[in-house]
Formats: sequence, C-alpha cells, structure tokens
Amino acid sequence: MPSKMITHFPWAASPFIMNAPMEGFAGGELAAQVTLAGGLGFVGGTTNLDKEMEIASSIISKEPSFGNYTGKTFPIGVGFLVFITDIEKVLPSVARWKPKVVWLFAAKELSALQTWAERIREVTGGESQIWIQLGSVATSLEVLKIAKPDVVVAQGSDAGGHGIDQGAGIISLLPEMRDAMNQNGFEKVPIVAAGGIADGRGVAAALTLGAEGVVMGTRFLASEEVRLPDDNYRQAVLQGKDGGQYTVRSQVFDELRGPTIWPTGYDGRAVVSASYRDHLTGASIEELRSKTRQAEEKNGKDYGVQGRSAVWAGAGIGLVNKVQSFNTVMSKSGATQICCNVDIPQN
Repeated sequence: MPSKMITHFPWAASPFIMNAPMEGFAGGELAAQVTLAGGLGFVGGTTNLDKEMEIASSIISKEPSFGNYTGKTFPIGVGFLVFITDIEKVLPSVARWKPKVVWLFAAKELSALQTWAERIREVTGGESQIWIQLGSVATSLEVLKIAKPDVVVAQGSDAGGHGIDQGAGIISLLPEMRDAMNQNGFEKVPIVAAGGIADGRGVAAALTLGAEGVVMGTRFLASEEVRLPDDNYRQAVLQGKDGGQYTVRSQVFDELRGPTIWPTGYDGRAVVSASYRDHLTGASIEELRSKTRQAEEKNGKDYGVQGRSAVWAGAGIGLVNKVQSFNTVMSKSGATQICCNVDIPQN
C-alpha cells in the first residue's frame, strides 16, 4: 500500500522518489523531469529561483498529464540554505510560485527554522509544505516542536555534499528517529530518507526502515538533466568505486578558496582529491588555498581525483556508473524498478 504522504502529491508514483535540491546543480530542467516521471523535483532556490521555476514551468506545461493541473501549488519543490539566504529576497518568489514543498536546511540557529516556516506558511496561505533536513534524533525532536515541519528529511552521514559533522548512517539514524518521533507525539509526521541511496536496493531498505519517500543526490550527478560545471566533474563521479574510500567527509573542502561560510557543526562529503591528500600529509590551509588557486587559474575549476576543486558526492558513488535521463530511469510505469531493475516492495 502506498504511503499516506504520497496522497498529497496526486501525480506521484510509489515508491516516492525525489532529487536533492543541490544548489547550483538541481535546476528547473532536472526538477521538471523528476516530477513528470512520478517523483517530486526540487530546485536549489538560494540563487536564481524565478529563473529555475520558469524553466520548470515551461517543461511541465507542455506535458498533457499536467496540462489541466488545478492544484493550488506548483508541482515542484524548492530548497533553501537558510544560513546564507535572505528570506526577504526570496519570499516574493515563494509567494508567486507557491511551490509544493519548501525544503529548509542548515540554519545557524534552530530558531531561524521556526521563523522561516512561519513566514513561508504566511505568504503561501499554508499551501506549501515545509520539509526540514536534519541529521540527529535530538535535533529533529527540537525542530518538530518549534517549527512544526510537515516532513522531516533524515540525512545520513553517507550523503554527498553538506551535513552535520557528527552523524550516523541512514540505516541506524532512520529507525531511531522514527521511534523517537512516535514516542514524542510526532507519529503522523512522515520521514523522507537521504544519504547513500543510489539504486532500488537502497530505496527498498529505506522504506523498510520507516521512510515514506527517498531522496537521491549523487545518482542525479550522472543524469542528463543535471547542471554540472564541466564534464570532468561528471567523470569523477562515474569513475568512483568503493564509495567509502573514494569519498570522505571533511571540513577542509570548504576551506580551499577561503574561510568556510558554513555554520559550526557542518562538514561535507566529497571525492578524495589532491587537496585532501595533501591535507592528510600536513599541508597548511594557506598552502592548500595557494595550490587550489594556481590550479584553477590554469585549468578553470580543477575537478577530478587528481584535481584541487571539491567534487561533492556521496558514498553511494560506486553504484553510479552510467549517464541516463532520469525520465528513462524512473517512469510512472516502472517506478518500482529504480536505477538497476530491482523490484521494490510497496509499503
């Protein structure tokens, strides 16, 4: 039986799949194709929100199945990095588009999540759902009390890109978070799983652990619709094997072009690079920045295992080995076979 959460998304197929709102990578084209394939597409909304939503709208409006969509919200989600986004600048766009979901992540203070949730509900008339990405059980309970999200996105430590610097993998985080939420009166709040999920087996595992939907990020770095800096970035992803060795979590990746802008308590998982290897052998931050600057001045962004620039990717990278259109990978007729033709039991 499909999850209760999916009933809020009338076009969606089960299992419910969505792309991570990767800032700079997840644009309107990718988001539209994910939604059209029976999932929920997200754009990174911290920059160029109106532009990306217009791109998504132009694609979705041409699809016959969505031509008569009469929902009060636009069938795309938007993700915001709370700590660097000026809420006053993005609220007019949120009010204009009324995205189906607004996904919040990485506040300097948890109270900011409450402020954001209240303001978004105000400008959308309560129509847009609020999803909040969290990585620990204790924080999830606190945020549920003050911000009252409609959905919690449980991010495990296998995830690529940024997350909390002391976290657990999704296989232990998700069931413990589900139990704690049930015991504290939040049993009706769904959990969506993120982190290290790249094929049907991971989807099936997340559903078994209590998730009502699944987010994939690294898997989309090999999609035709994703927006990448250059092909070297994609090749660094496709070449990845043994993801726990090929990628690593560290704060050093955010220091390569200057002092990190991320709040205390966050780091990021990226491909092990020349910069990281130098870091392990004792190179100073100043030396790493100098080498990164020289490499990027010579080559542009210097992506790859032998490069200096950060290639954000998760531990599931070894399961991502070819470029595909996500619309090909997951269609409404085949949504139970994600990425590698693994049958997925329905919840």
